[in-house]
Amino acid sequence: MLENVNEKCAVVGVFGHKEASKLAYFSLHSLQHRGQEAAGISSADDKKLHTIKKRGLVTRVFDEQKLKTLSGSSAIGHTRYSTAGDDSILDAQPVFARYDLGEMAIVHNGNLTNAKEVRDDLIKKGAIFQSYMDTENLIHLIAKSEKEKLIDRIIDAVQRIEGAFSLVFLSRTKMFAMRDRFGFRPLSLGRLQNGGYIVASETCAFDLVGAEFIRDVEPGELLVFSEGREPKSIKIYEPTPKHCIFEYVYFARPDSHVFGQSVYKARKEMGKELARVKPVEADLVIPVPDGGVPAAIGYSQESGIPYEMGIMRNHYIGRTFIEPTQEMRDLKVKMKLSPMVDLIKGKRVIVIDDSIVRGTTSLRIIKMLKEAGASEVHMRISSPPTTDPCFYGVDTPDKENLIAANMSEDAICEFIQADSLAYIDEAALLRSVGAKDGDEKYCTACFTGKYIV
Repeated sequence: MLENVNEKCAVVGVFGHKEASKLAYFSLHSLQHRGQEAAGISSADDKKLHTIKKRGLVTRVFDEQKLKTLSGSSAIGHTRYSTAGDDSILDAQPVFARYDLGEMAIVHNGNLTNAKEVRDDLIKKGAIFQSYMDTENLIHLIAKSEKEKLIDRIIDAVQRIEGAFSLVFLSRTKMFAMRDRFGFRPLSLGRLQNGGYIVASETCAFDLVGAEFIRDVEPGELLVFSEGREPKSIKIYEPTPKHCIFEYVYFARPDSHVFGQSVYKARKEMGKELARVKPVEADLVIPVPDGGVPAAIGYSQESGIPYEMGIMRNHYIGRTFIEPTQEMRDLKVKMKLSPMVDLIKGKRVIVIDDSIVRGTTSLRIIKMLKEAGASEVHMRISSPPTTDPCFYGVDTPDKENLIAANMSEDAICEFIQADSLAYIDEAALLRSVGAKDGDEKYCTACFTGKYIV
């Protein structure tokens, strides 16, 4: 369970469907796990763009009446978990603007690593910003471009930015979708049942609306959607894939396919790798729900040790107003996770989780299991130690707050009060996602400190 690491964001675009905003709504609902802070949709008809965005979950931001006001046959949407900027409604997306060519809206998943440099330059030239989002840079770059056509202005703008981005732009008549040259964040293309198109951060959105997966948007590729035509592909950059490995470890939904393969299968393979390289004698394998479930199943299958749901998760625990004392923090963990005492009592237990960030949540889980009567608790992690922050769209703590950057494995084991602790290494993780020796198409900077940009 990743504590204090916020998920990134989700983007979706629907083109060529009379109920585009409703399909965008349902798609965002399936992508809610990528951001729970705010949600928004912009739709386009031939006359204007319509936008609704607000803080809160998708189902709270939209209802039937609001969706009716989002008319038109194209729409883009966003769920937000802030990785850059503040948490105010001004930083919610889509970002909408009127400019000399008309109206435009943008949604963005990722982080621009040169955002401050670009923003400072724009401010010097007279730009006035309404938010702290790096996405707003794109509005100004497009508006200030001297090119005549919107597509040429978009190309101009994206050539000025660096970092991680999956972008969807909407004008009154067209939609544009693009990934950065490294393909850090996932973005897939699908065909709707009526012949229209959809792009989304994960393929689980396609399953909900009955869309057929076509392919991933290529790194460095810009897709242009126009009425009555197939999407036009423009290669802005030569692709240099450096996909975020944490999509497989934690962020993506298990029923999605990202970067060309099943997330669920990859996580099971991580568990199998754990069992091969870090075995331990025990009576039960249990996951920390929900992130540790596929890896725990893989560990059990490979080791032959029975799998049980030894910890139950309450999915209805939100933020608490109670004073965040140590006692109250411990109580909140118990509110969220409850041990199955009859299963655990007197047993040697292997606990499978996807990562340890600060270590405090792992400590509380292990204490909870031992209080429930577990005779031994062995912690197994289906990713390498998280030693470095991410600058490509994941809100990780600073390095001084990452426990693996400041303690040895033995010291972490002692801190979380486990009987043993083990991680899989980078090579085993890459094997789990089908990478071969020397394959460098994944970004593993959070484990290695080797940054791409």
